Amino acid sequence: QVQVVESGGGLVQAGGSLRLSCAASGGTFSNRGMGWFRQAPGKEREFVAAISWTGTTGTSTTNYADSVKGRFTISRDNGKNTVYLQMNSLKPEDTAVYYCAAGSRFGPAGTYQSNYAYWGQGTQVTVSS
Repeated sequence: QVQVVESGGGLVQAGGSLRLSCAASGGTFSNRGMGWFRQAPGKEREFVAAISWTGTTGTSTTNYADSVKGRFTISRDNGKNTVYLQMNSLKPEDTAVYYCAAGSRFGPAGTYQSNYAYWGQGTQVTVSS
């Protein structure tokens, strides 16, 4: 059973930066797609960023929501079983609970919640104006 635990959320002023971490355990990490989603109060959970499993060439593909392209960067460290979300130039509309999710083996950088079977409890990110 794969488990994922997010950390790194907090309160930051608009224009600031935060780095979220997601530690995975209980399964082979490097061959799973990983994603970040977020849910703001009163809104549906939405896709933020995703990274595919690390292929035989040692590289991964990434996908981003249009709203975060150029500001957020997803990366993975397979040696630490951890995926990161570096968030720069934060805006008040980025305020949400951010969830990390682990997908199936050899999974893509999926943009749908259905691409992921394992979810964390979430970490709150609040951006003040």
